[in-house]
Amino acid sequence: MELNEAILTRRSIRKFTEKKVADEEIRELLEAARWAPSWANTQVWEFVIVRDPSLKEKLVETYSETNPARKCSLAASVLIVACAKEGVAGCKEGKEATPLSNWYMFDLGLATQNFCLKAHEMGLGTVIVGLFNQNKCAELLKIPNGYTPVVILPLGEPAVTAKQGPPRKELKEFAYSETFENKFIS
Repeated sequence: MELNEAILTRRSIRKFTEKKVADEEIRELLEAARWAPSWANTQVWEFVIVRDPSLKEKLVETYSETNPARKCSLAASVLIVACAKEGVAGCKEGKEATPLSNWYMFDLGLATQNFCLKAHEMGLGTVIVGLFNQNKCAELLKIPNGYTPVVILPLGEPAVTAKQGPPRKELKEFAYSETFENKFIS
């Protein structure tokens, strides 16, 4: 699969088959995440692989009650909890170097995108879950202080064919030339 095709066709998957994702497949996905760029090459990401059904149930209980990913997370072969080390990305010599104090969100987002695109290329499906109680999740997974669970990625073989994605803004709606006053004309 070409990169452009992967970008244009990757969708959030919320229905999975019972097929188990192999450890070797997870290694490939983590390898893709590992090569994401990060602030000063700090590589602040940490991933917890959760297969245990009872632990998966407890993690899903940390989701908001209206989160549409609750059901699919229980059906997924595995949940990947993507965490970030705090106080490193966006910092220099232990002090924040930018007013954006949660720069780790950007770095972890890049690693997560690599993970999801690689999963799609491999014929696997993911959905990015961000609406959950991070403190309860950290407690369940024994995540140490200084690390934040940011997203949970249910992972499995898609049980349905992905639909066409929602419409996207045209370039003229979000791209500017030189200043915000001048629309970028494509």
